[in-house]
Order: sequence, then structure tokens, then C-alpha cells
Amino acid sequence: MTLSDTAEKAVAAYGGREFWQNAGTLEVEVSAKGLAFILKRRPFFNHARMVLDVHRPYSTLIPIGLDPAITGVLDGPDVRLENEDGEVIVERRKARDYFKVGRRLFYWDDLDMSYFANYASWNYFTLPALLMREDINWREVEPGLLEARFPDKIPTHSRVQRFRFDRKTGLLIQHDYTAQIISPLAAASNVVLHHAKNSAGILYPSVRRVTPTGPNGMPLGGPVLIHLDIHDYRVNGRER
Repeated sequence: MTLSDTAEKAVAAYGGREFWQNAGTLEVEVSAKGLAFILKRRPFFNHARMVLDVHRPYSTLIPIGLDPAITGVLDGPDVRLENEDGEVIVERRKARDYFKVGRRLFYWDDLDMSYFANYASWNYFTLPALLMREDINWREVEPGLLEARFPDKIPTHSRVQRFRFDRKTGLLIQHDYTAQIISPLAAASNVVLHHAKNSAGILYPSVRRVTPTGPNGMPLGGPVLIHLDIHDYRVNGRER
């Protein structure tokens, strides 16, 4: 696959093409808080643990809610809750279809949060691999700015999104999208405040802040919809 100059530089900044082609899973430890949690009457994430498949939309997050033993699982378009023995407690097929109307305007249950938190994290944390996917239509709008058009099979915030990278380093600066399951008007800017290196020397965005996008396309100073702290980020190779 031929990458644009911006995509090529970004992939190189985060470990390189071969590294991500051979990656299998991510193990991430994350904390998250903000107004989006409060509006949906959800507890914050405090050092929650995640495992994500790099090459397909599969992600687990524990604890997904107040019970420390319950894991929220995203498996393509579907979600489920599992107990500590890996047994399925409840599942919901085609989870996105449930967000159109009703009480989800005011309250999310554990399955709703399993869908949102897992697909959003999968998109954020696997970005270097996303840049190499042939089923995403990537277009370089200008040096340092990429526009992505996602296929229906990938759970994501909105079909069209923009990613801005530092033109010198290739590191992600800002990710713009509309969180459509919250509202068709929920235009948001996900700004990277800090990068860190893991124990293997791989750079990753370690602090992010999501705020509404202003009319000029710039992130507003507030309110903070979601604040993310990524405490640990490990990349495992594919099983052979």
C-alpha cells in the first residue's frame, strides 16, 4: 500500500510500517473522566485495563462499570458483558442501532458504554495501523492534515474524520470527528497534550483532552468532554 507523505511520516514516528504490520494486540491501562461521563450517568474509568486487537475492531475493557469483575467487550458491531470466568452475561447485536432514540439521551448502561468506550479506544490506540488500512480512504488535504473516510464495517465516531500531525515529527496533534451516537451535532476535537515512550521505546499519545469544536474548526477551551490518561501501552506481536 502506498502511503501519503504525512501518513508515512506518522507511521514511522510511532514505530514503523513493519512493526505495526507484525503487531497483534495492544494492552493499555487508561483513566478517563469528563462531562460526557456525567451526562450519561457513568462512573469514571480509573486505571481500567484494555486488550485490543490491532487489525480488527475487537476490544475488552475492565471494569466497564461499578462491578470490578465485569468486562465490556466489543466484537465488530456487537457488544457483550463477561464475568471473571469469561462467561457471557448479556449481549447486544448491532449495538449502534440502539442509540437512535430513547433513554440513551440521558443514561447509558454497561452495554452502551462497552460499545462507545471500546470502539473509541480502538480507533485512538491503533491509529498507526489504521493509517495502513486499505478499507479506509485516506486523503492528504494538505501537508500534516489527513482526512479519513471509514467504511460501515468499522465502528467509529463518524464516517468522515480529520487527523492533524506535526509536520516535522509526524506525531498526532489533533483528531476531529462528530460523536454521532451522542448527537449529530457533537463535533469534537481530540487534542493530544503529551506523548510518552513505553518500555520498548514506542511513542504513544499519553494525555488527550476532548472538547467541542468551535465554528472556526478550532477546539474550544471547554467544557472538557473527556480527559484521557494512558498510563501503560504495550504492543504484542502476532501469534505464529
